[in-house]
Amino acid sequence: MFAMIGKKSGEPRGRSQALYLGVEERRVLPRPLRKAVRFCVSLATGRIHIPAHTGTAASFAFFAAVGLYGMAVGGHGHDVAQATTATIGFAIEDVRVSGNDQTSEIDILQLLGLDGTTSLVALDIDAARRKLSSLPWVEYAEVRKIYPRTIEVMLKERQAFGIWQHGSELSLIEKNGAVIAPLRDNKFASLPLFVGRNAEQGASTFEHEMAGWPDLKNRVKAYVRVAGRRWDLHLDNGVVLKLPEDNVAKALTVLARLEKEQGVLERDVAAVDLRLEDRTTIQLTPAAVDRRKDALEVRAKALKKLGEQS
Repeated sequence: MFAMIGKKSGEPRGRSQALYLGVEERRVLPRPLRKAVRFCVSLATGRIHIPAHTGTAASFAFFAAVGLYGMAVGGHGHDVAQATTATIGFAIEDVRVSGNDQTSEIDILQLLGLDGTTSLVALDIDAARRKLSSLPWVEYAEVRKIYPRTIEVMLKERQAFGIWQHGSELSLIEKNGAVIAPLRDNKFASLPLFVGRNAEQGASTFEHEMAGWPDLKNRVKAYVRVAGRRWDLHLDNGVVLKLPEDNVAKALTVLARLEKEQGVLERDVAAVDLRLEDRTTIQLTPAAVDRRKDALEVRAKALKKLGEQS
């Protein structure tokens, strides 16, 4: 019984081993390639139906892909996108500008390159904002798209505080002394004039200091910075007030007293020197000097004549 069982069980083991060896000898394709091979076999045997004009469509798709790649490499993708979107109805036709007092709308349109064919879709908002912020008067700019054909430009402009003369150049400055733009017309003639090197830096502080003497401030035609340390005030009648480096308030108090008691600023005075605390020096005009000289000569002659008679 045992021998019969052993004989039967031995035969299947021989067959299994032979089958296993046969499988080992065959080549098996990697799993990722099996579907591709099956597809190619099905395509070759006609089991897969290919729609008509598939080859033509594939050719167009291939050439389109090559064209897009070429445009991207050549840097023409933006131009093509702009032309395409503008043609289908997204060309910018309306530009709404607000907050521009000194900035011309024409300058805005030219800077952004808006010529009636610019596409709203292809417009770079960040680049437009940077371009507008580079304009002399623009402190801050905001640009918004309003589909399908409108952009909105909102500006915050810089405020002119005064005029700075440096050499022969005249420039408009902000309150912090920053230069805005060259002075081109007379519309800002009423602004205070600051003259000299570094005059723009201390302009706001000194102008505020003069607020305590409004009558005198209204007569000042120019604030002249001397050696970067002190100021001379040029008045509307030509008188020059030479102020000290420190204690300006005290010097102006002395001047106010002299004006009240003697009307010093209404006389033939060229300059009033207030730089020294212990004394005030008054310089006469050349005409006043000549008149005084003539008066002294007449007086001397009169005294001489009286002496001869006595």
